[in-house]
Amino acid sequence: MKNNFKNEAITRLEDDYAQWYTDVCRKAELMDYSSVKGFIIYRPYGYAIWENIQGYLDKRFKQTGHENVYMPLVIPTSLFQKEKDHVQGFAPETLIATIGGTTKLDDPLIIRPTSEVLFCEHFSKIISSYRDLPKKYNQWCSVVRWEKTTRPFLRGSEFLWQEGHTMHETELEARQEALDMLQIYNDMGKDVLAIPFITGIKTENEKFAGAVETYTIEALMPDGKALQSGTTHYFGDGFAKAFNIKYQDRNNTLVNPHQTSWGVSTRLIGSIIMVHGDDNGLSLPPYIAPTQVVIIPIQQNKPGVLAKARDLKARLDKLGLRVKLDDSDRTPGWKFSEYEMKGVPIRLEVGPRDLENGHISGAKRYNSEKFVMEDADLEKTIVPLLSDIHDAMYQKALTYLLDHTTEAHSLEELDEVLNTKLGYAKVMWDGDLEGLKLIKERFSATARCMPFNQAGFSDKCIVSGKKAKYLVVVAKAY
Repeated sequence: MKNNFKNEAITRLEDDYAQWYTDVCRKAELMDYSSVKGFIIYRPYGYAIWENIQGYLDKRFKQTGHENVYMPLVIPTSLFQKEKDHVQGFAPETLIATIGGTTKLDDPLIIRPTSEVLFCEHFSKIISSYRDLPKKYNQWCSVVRWEKTTRPFLRGSEFLWQEGHTMHETELEARQEALDMLQIYNDMGKDVLAIPFITGIKTENEKFAGAVETYTIEALMPDGKALQSGTTHYFGDGFAKAFNIKYQDRNNTLVNPHQTSWGVSTRLIGSIIMVHGDDNGLSLPPYIAPTQVVIIPIQQNKPGVLAKARDLKARLDKLGLRVKLDDSDRTPGWKFSEYEMKGVPIRLEVGPRDLENGHISGAKRYNSEKFVMEDADLEKTIVPLLSDIHDAMYQKALTYLLDHTTEAHSLEELDEVLNTKLGYAKVMWDGDLEGLKLIKERFSATARCMPFNQAGFSDKCIVSGKKAKYLVVVAKAY
């Protein structure tokens, strides 16, 4: 984190982290509050970040054979109750419509908290043969979960997301689907968000309601808390049995298909804010930034300055970059502060002196480093510069992750990691959920995942002292 505090519109990170986050959300014009708690307004700049996430993922989904669909907003209560684990998991969060117009509804309608049951009902009508499989669907929509405590992007009563739902002939194929989608999410973190994730399997008490297994991507925030950033699920055939989804297999036998679901949400915007932001506001990775380069003319009333600024914009537009020229009557100082607040990765400046010397001045947002390039070198310099910025931002986040991932051999060491050093604690666990319950009660921390790489460092459970079976990553979390 940078310590050179300049923007007085934002609370210092070190003074009040939660207020800093809220200030950035508002001052960078990502969102605004609506009249209903937990339902935010996505302002154009914030929504544009989501559109860029959508663009990357939608392309990857379609490359792997998935099709976009759209399911209804509401679910009849009778339909929602078909899968008992699912009902128990989401019942406390449901928003229910009981009146339509002036008529009391006999079967109240649940505003979708997720759409498994809607997809299952549909799949039961369109799947009858192995030739109908696999079914690989995705939808972009919003869902409603009536949260008690809300925070913009991180936890809302309504949020935007994508949810994939697929049906397969075999368990092996379905499990591979869930892992393949997890890899796409992990690639997104590295290649677009500049955020390193840890990946693994959720413990039994942390998995999705109704799933056989849940896989997760977890990001580490600068305050040492984890943020679950996306999940994929292998459902087995439990939902298929509950919804009587059967097909004739290659042996002419009626069987149930195997199912997955997977999703990420606008919570990713919150992770970008926290992982990369500083006391001056947002700092956006280049491939997710709505504006990648901003051009600010200096003394734009001087001959040739605006013409050169427009020329630079046209040249960058031809490269396919997202470019903004601010030729408003605001002062250059105001503009510098504004686009620093909004996290624009590169600022280019052109003034009379630049025109005279045939060069362009600029600055990188993520580290405030200034640079000068020859005008003639713009096209061959700017794209590699954006790539270098992305790589440096990812490496910075990765270094933080590695420096704040610590083995804990005792509850005393676990306490030190969670409350002093901050970050992820690797612990050994005997598989008894009571041990994780004790950790949650004592430290307000949860098992984030069991990493796929189960390279243990001790043969004793951190809680019971019994023989350890699993390596688990524990952290406080949002």
